[in-house]
Amino acid sequence: MKNEGRLRKRFRAVTSAWLAAITAMVLFSGIASAQGYGFAAPGGYGLKIYRTDYSLYPFIQIYLRTFDGDMQPLVNLNERNIGLMIQGRPYDPMKMQFGIQSIRKRQEATRSVLVIDASKSMAGTPFEDALRASIRFIESKRPQDEVAVLAIRDTREGYEVVSQFERDEKALARRIADIRADGQKTRLYDSVGAALQMCGMSSQGSVVEGNYVVSCSLVVMSDGRDEGSSITREELMTRISNLAIPIPIYSLAYSKVSREYFKNLEALSKNSFGIYYPIGETTSQMQRIVEQIQNILQSDYVVTLRSYLPVDGARHNIKLGVEYPSGSGKFVYDDSYFEAIQPPPFPKVQEAIMMLNQKIPALPDGNPYYPAPGEASSMKQAPRAGLPGSVPTAGSTAPVALPGAPSGAAPSMPGR
Repeated sequence: MKNEGRLRKRFRAVTSAWLAAITAMVLFSGIASAQGYGFAAPGGYGLKIYRTDYSLYPFIQIYLRTFDGDMQPLVNLNERNIGLMIQGRPYDPMKMQFGIQSIRKRQEATRSVLVIDASKSMAGTPFEDALRASIRFIESKRPQDEVAVLAIRDTREGYEVVSQFERDEKALARRIADIRADGQKTRLYDSVGAALQMCGMSSQGSVVEGNYVVSCSLVVMSDGRDEGSSITREELMTRISNLAIPIPIYSLAYSKVSREYFKNLEALSKNSFGIYYPIGETTSQMQRIVEQIQNILQSDYVVTLRSYLPVDGARHNIKLGVEYPSGSGKFVYDDSYFEAIQPPPFPKVQEAIMMLNQKIPALPDGNPYYPAPGEASSMKQAPRAGLPGSVPTAGSTAPVALPGAPSGAAPSMPGR
C-alpha cells in the first residue's frame, strides 16, 4: 500500500497535465498536427517523427526530432513530457509502459553527407575555413556515426565522391584535406541531388556492422550559385518534398564576393526540415556551427513502448505528443503508424524481445490506458527495471540499444 501511495503521488501531476493534453489532442487535432511537420510557431516548439520501428512487436520504438523556435533541440525530455495514444486511447504514464531516451546515449548510428563547393570562386581563406569546419564536423561525431563527402567540381556528373560513408575520422580528414578549389562551374543542384540519393541508398533502418542506421542528413557549404545543373531548383525542391523519410539540409552560405545566391540554400534548408546559416564572410564561425549541427543530430529521442493490440497484421495509428516544459500546457504532437506483426523466430530477435520484456513487464490486466469514464483504475503491475530501449547483453552490464534490430544482427525488418 505504501508503494502504491508513493507511485500515485509521483505521477499525480503527470496524470492531470496529460489529461488536459489528451483533451487538447482530441479537440484541436486539426490545428496541432500542422506543428508536427517541421516548423515551430514563433516562440513555440515542434516535433517530427521520422521513423517508427515495430520489428520487435509488441514493442514499438518511435524516433523523433524536437526543436524550439530557433530550430534547436528540446533538452532533458523524460516520460513526464510524453503522451501517447493508440487508436484514440491514451496511455496512462502511471502504468509505466513506455520510456524515452536520447539517441546520444544509445548505439544507433546516424549518417551525414558533406557537400563542399570546390569551385574557384570559393578559393582562399573562406574555402580553407570550410575544410577545417568539415574536419571539425567529423571530429564531433560519435564513433558509430558515418560521414560521406562530395566535392562540387568539374566532372561529368558535376561532383566528385571524395568519400563514401566512413567511420574512420583520420581517413575522412585525409580525404577532405586533399580537396582543391579548382572547379570552373558549380552544379549545386546536381550535387545536392546526388547527396540525397546517397542518403536514400544508405538504407535508413538497416544494420551496418552492428549499428542501426536511423537517419541521414546533408551539410552543404557553398555560396548557393548553380551553373548548368541538369535539374532545376524547383525539381529538386519537389524531390525533397516527396521524400518518405525527411533528409534535413543544413546550409552554410558563405562568400567573399556576393550574397546574391544565398536564397537558393535558404530555400533548400527550409523545405527539408533543416537550418539555413547565412555566414557571409565571417567564415571563422563555421566550426562552431558544425558543432551545433552535430548536437542537433545527436539530440533526437527514442520512445519505446509496449503495445497490447493483438497480432493482426493490420496498420494502426499512433500519436505522440510533447508537453514542454512539463505541466506548462504547451503541447504539440505528430502522427505515425505501426503494424501489429509477429516477429520471426530468429534467436537474436527473440532474445531482444525477452530483454525488453524485463524492462517493460506486461501488465496483469493487459490495459495500459487511462480508465474510461466509469471504469475503475488498477495500480497492480509488475516491477520495472531500468529504462526501455537500452538493455544489457549476455554476460555484460553495458547498455546496448535495441532500435528494432538487435546489436550484432542484421535482419531487414518492417518499419516506417
